[in-house]
Order: sequence, then structure tokens, then C-alpha cells
Amino acid sequence: MEFCPFPPRLGHSPNIGLGLQVVSSTAGTTIGTSPYSESLKRRRKGAASALNRPSVQTYVPLLDVETRDFIEELYIDGKAGTAAVDPMPMIQRLSLSLALSLNWGVRMSNRGELFEEITHVEEEVSRFRSTTGNYQDYVPLLRLNPFNFHSAKAREMRHRRDVYLTALNRGLEQRMKDGTYKPCIQANVMLDEEARLNAEELTSISLTMLSGGLDTLTTLVAWFIGLLVHKPEIQEKAIQEIRAFFGDNEPLCDSEDDQKCPYMVALVRESLRYFTVLRLALPRATVRDVVHNGITIPKGSTLFLNAWASNMDGNVWSDPEAFRPERWLEQPDAPLFTYGMGYRMCAGSLLANRELYLIYMRMINSFKIVKHDDFESDPVKGNADPTSLVALPKRYRAKFVPRNETALRKALDSTRQVESEKL
Repeated sequence: MEFCPFPPRLGHSPNIGLGLQVVSSTAGTTIGTSPYSESLKRRRKGAASALNRPSVQTYVPLLDVETRDFIEELYIDGKAGTAAVDPMPMIQRLSLSLALSLNWGVRMSNRGELFEEITHVEEEVSRFRSTTGNYQDYVPLLRLNPFNFHSAKAREMRHRRDVYLTALNRGLEQRMKDGTYKPCIQANVMLDEEARLNAEELTSISLTMLSGGLDTLTTLVAWFIGLLVHKPEIQEKAIQEIRAFFGDNEPLCDSEDDQKCPYMVALVRESLRYFTVLRLALPRATVRDVVHNGITIPKGSTLFLNAWASNMDGNVWSDPEAFRPERWLEQPDAPLFTYGMGYRMCAGSLLANRELYLIYMRMINSFKIVKHDDFESDPVKGNADPTSLVALPKRYRAKFVPRNETALRKALDSTRQVESEKL
């Protein structure tokens, strides 16, 4: 398989997605769905500055708080491993709170009405972004229907999204005036004199963080837990490797650990490859004629990166359909297409890798995850909705049995006060 990376001449986003256009008419688009322009370059520069390695290090206290609370939720809701729980609500709260705290410096500490509203609206917006589920994006005649429920629903979601985005933005602006704001991406970008972003461009970065976290992080962690349930040998191998750095009396490991356990780094990369939650990447369009392998791709052509097929390429891997983290220790420089390619590659990959590493470390070191429901964990057979933007696993329940309950309770109790002081 051959690939044509996305340099600027292939980095334009086409104007498909009628529902998405309606949703974006007030708050704007994410970085990933924005057409190539000077504004996009400014936004990418601002986001890159707020998401580089030094900046990511400043967000570690936020990652510490949210992943710690995630572990406590699994422990409490799962009644110390005696009750089977659906982990999806806990994963969603983790992802949403990470997005809010990282971008606006505020938390989503419980699964109340605001949690339900944001997760529902963002899930619906994600459907409008789907590259396969919206026929009117490809059949223009369908757009002429005056009773198009699809567009009416998009307008409703736009209004509901505007309400909480406005509240989040105004809240941060007030905290910055008062000098009480916490380090966060939005504040970093606003204070970056070189970025010079207007209100719409700032909102675009916010939407990128919000939708990206809820879409991709949530989905990947849900798939990964399901895989651990079906592959206890992966759990045991991971524990053996973690033990070289942390004992069973240190269930929460160390949030400052910058990915020093090679096997766990490989485990993160393999989960990103094996599940490839955004399987058909967002569309791109050529801004001029491009010649590839002697074939001319005309200006304005819409292109899709088939990230799933790329990650499953038999020319790269002899066993692409096997879940085998060791492949990344054997071939550390092998390509990974989950974050995209070239100029339009995800700007938040460093942050996402750091988040996933800490989540996996703490979850596996705290719990033995035990199967309860029969469900399909295969990334193809277990896909709940093939028309969705991201490949969602079917819902399931599992038991999270503490490996050392005494140590876990002590760690959670001793860090609770420290965490409250951080935020």
C-alpha cells in the first residue's frame, strides 16, 4: 500500500457536511474540519504552542487529579470488585473533565445534568461529522427536502452547544481578570502574544479539545478495557513490567512519570493502532493539481486517509490483525496512522499519549479487570455503529477487582486532600 501524505497542498478540508455546517455556523469549526487558510495556520500555531512537550508537562497536575478520580469511581461504583459495572459513564466523565480542565481550567467532578447535556450534544454533533453516515453530504438532491429533520436537529444541537460554550468561555475570562485561573490551554493561547487569535479562532481550539477528547479518548479506553477482559495475559504481562517501577503498594504509580515503562508505551501505541477509532479520517481536499504515481489528482478533489487499512497494512506487519504490543519494541519507528498524516496530523498527540499512559498505568496497577458480560471485543465485529464518526464498542459490564485493596484505599485517601488543593 502506498500513501500520499498531507502537505499543505492536500491539507484543505472540503465543504461537505451540511449538518456540520449548520452546527458550526455560530461557534465555528474544529481545527480538523476547518478549510486551509491563514486563520487555520494561526490556530494550529497557537494549539501547537499549547500542546508541545513543555506545555504538556504543566498539565500533569490536571491529569493526576482526573485519573485519580477515575480510579476512585471504578472502585466505589464497582463496590471494590464485587459488582459488575459499565465503565462507559466513568470513562466519559474522565474524558470530559480532562477536556474541560485542560482547556478551561474547570472540572466535571460528577455525572450530573451538565455532564449529561454536554455528552449528549457532543455525541450528536459527532454524528454530523461522520464521513459515512450522512447521505445528504454526497447526494445533493437530498438537501432540497424542506422538511429535513437532519438539518433541524443540527440547529437544535448548535443552540444547545452555544449555551455551554459561552458559559465556559465567560467563566475563564472572569477568572483571568480576577487572577484566579488555573494553567490551561485556552489561557495559554490567549496569553500568547504571537498567536493573536480572535474569539472565533479561540473557540475553534476549544471545540477541538472538547470533541476530540469525548470522541477518541473515550472510545479508545472503552475498547482497551474490553480487550483486557478478554486477554488476561496482557494484564499479567503489563503488571510484570510495571512492577519494575512500582510495587503493588503504589497503585496510583507516579503522575510525573514521563512514560518510562517501555512496555506500557508500546501498549498505548498498540491500542491506538489495533482499534484505530477514527478509521476513515476526516476528508481533505487538494488546493492544486497533484501528481502521484503518474496520476493527476485534480484541484478540489476530496481525499480520505483510510487510517484503519494503513494501520493494518500487511506490508508493514506480518501479523497486523494480532494485538501484540511487542511489535513497537521491535520496530519503534514503524508508522502509526491513528493521529493522521503530514500537515493536518493531530496537534494533540503528545498530550493524548501522556493521558493514555497514565490511565493505563493506574488502572492496570490498581485492578485486575474481570469479565462479566459476554461481548465482542474484536474491533470489527464489536463495532456498535459502522456509520458513526468513531468506531464505538458495544456496551458491556466488567468487574474491577483491587489488586491490593488496603494500598488502594490508603492511596486514594492520602491523595484526596492534595488533589483538592491542586484545583
